[in-house]
Amino acid sequence: MTSHTLHPQRLDGDILTPQGWRRGCAHLSQGRITAIDGPLVSEPEVRAARRALILPGFVDLHVHGGGGFDTMEGGPAIEHIARMHARHGTTSLLATTMTAPMGELRQAMAALAPTIAGPIRGAARVLGVHLEGPYINSGKLGAQPDFARAASVQEVLALHALAPIRLITLAPEMPGHLEMIEPLRAAGFVVQAGHSNGSYEDGVAALEHGATGFTHLFNAMSGLHHRSPGMAGAALAHARFAEIIPDLLHVHPGALRVALRAIPCLYCVTDSTAAAGMPDGEYRLGRHTVTKCLGGVRLADGTLAGSTLTMDQALRNLVGLGLEIEDASRRVSTYAAEFLGLHDRGHLSPGAMADVLVLNPELNIERVIVEGEEIDLAHAG
Repeated sequence: MTSHTLHPQRLDGDILTPQGWRRGCAHLSQGRITAIDGPLVSEPEVRAARRALILPGFVDLHVHGGGGFDTMEGGPAIEHIARMHARHGTTSLLATTMTAPMGELRQAMAALAPTIAGPIRGAARVLGVHLEGPYINSGKLGAQPDFARAASVQEVLALHALAPIRLITLAPEMPGHLEMIEPLRAAGFVVQAGHSNGSYEDGVAALEHGATGFTHLFNAMSGLHHRSPGMAGAALAHARFAEIIPDLLHVHPGALRVALRAIPCLYCVTDSTAAAGMPDGEYRLGRHTVTKCLGGVRLADGTLAGSTLTMDQALRNLVGLGLEIEDASRRVSTYAAEFLGLHDRGHLSPGAMADVLVLNPELNIERVIVEGEEIDLAHAG
């Protein structure tokens, strides 16, 4: 349920803008931000004042599920997923696929199409699909089922015709994949390297061919060694953008700090599964059954299988590591939007989408507004 509030609104508090914090008012009308007024203030002043904090809505480019539902179920499932994540401040997301036989991928894409075509009332905006598989290395599946295959531009375009693909993960070391990156980019897709056992040189070559990011940095990729830097080393040495899962389980806080220092626009994703927002128990992740317990989600053999993370907790985790709220906000909103080329999301500026959060000083969500519509937090999810 939502309150349909596309008429003019005014939000008062400390507002995070691209220029810094402003103590004043944000004005919204017809789903857009029309004005932001008030003097600039410093973050120490914001923390001391303990006023309402007004931040851009979170942008999550890697969502497998939530609220007991999995994206591979299609249709109604993604509506439940988008509502659950909206309750935690996500205003835009990409529905992320699992590696599967092509028939299952086509079925899932066709079922996702209607929810991508138009807004879902009371939910985060589903901007398109992140095709995480099947163009990955079977030696670095992580929790993906073993249906990896060679990439084909024609195959991607056929899937794209069913539902709009915005982001593609592929393993650049697989035969023919480097040569695939440029035509995929030319066709309008954003490409990133991931689920890869490739070398440092493979990662550098992927960037040179037009890949612009890395999928869940450190996870399901060849690691950094001082004589064999691997895919992770290529990202740390050369990438401007990479996604990372900051649940403090997938990546040690020390490694997260390394990535924060090395990659200018490191941004956060949840890699959330159906278990997000749910009690401990068994859930679906594509073809897999996964178990949520002890704060994580795992396959029967103990392999981490996505997360239970929500983006509001990601923000709190970053601030807990010592980041300023302003820096943490960029990493859960702005950089992901920039990576995907979304110029009117991920920041609070006149003309931008009215994707707005109101948080209390403890960084807990109090209000969520998606494209000018306020989510009824009591009934969302």
